[in-house]
Amino acid sequence: MSGLIRSSIARKVTMALSGLFLVLFLAQHFTINFTSVISPDTFNQWSHFMGYNPVVQYIFQPILIAGVIVHFVMGFVLEIQNNKARNVKYAKFNGNRNSTWASRNMIISGLVILAFLGLHMYDFWVHEIDYKYIEVLPQDPSRYYAETVEKFVPLWRTVLYIIAFVLLSLHLWHGFASSFQSMGVNNKYTPGLKVFCKIFAVAVPFGFIIIAIYHHLNPIIH
Repeated sequence: MSGLIRSSIARKVTMALSGLFLVLFLAQHFTINFTSVISPDTFNQWSHFMGYNPVVQYIFQPILIAGVIVHFVMGFVLEIQNNKARNVKYAKFNGNRNSTWASRNMIISGLVILAFLGLHMYDFWVHEIDYKYIEVLPQDPSRYYAETVEKFVPLWRTVLYIIAFVLLSLHLWHGFASSFQSMGVNNKYTPGLKVFCKIFAVAVPFGFIIIAIYHHLNPIIH
């Protein structure tokens, strides 16, 4: 039994750490993307740096992919584990009296976010692979802004991005603060930390939504 408990705790800590790592990436990703709204030149410069810097491409990028895989695999494993542990079902479901919608549906929001990542990878990462390694086109530091805006011209893609970021907000609303709880963080700073997590869970996804809507409403006229 003690071995199983330690194993369960290890899984939760692993998921928490991978989640916090992805939150850091999300903050960095948002910072770069938001410059596309306020300064296209800065966005091009930063995107070019991220796209061709060898440390980013060959060290940080594989670590990021590994973090995504670990986080989602641990999420599925813990969901299966929790379902098996529920030998006695509730006689009556009390909705939010037992838990919030976000906490009850982490696996659903996670699956939608995973599907969104697939679309995002197709839109940008696959394009980069084709541009740099298949067609072997010359470096063009000014191409990133136009390529990004073009992705948001179709209304359906913009709507999908908005839906994905709303669900990301719900996912973060429960998951961000829970990550610290899973690692046993409990001190005088905990209430303030929870407030920060809630603000982040709303502000960053909402910021991504602003980016998507802005580029959809402001296409590049050729």
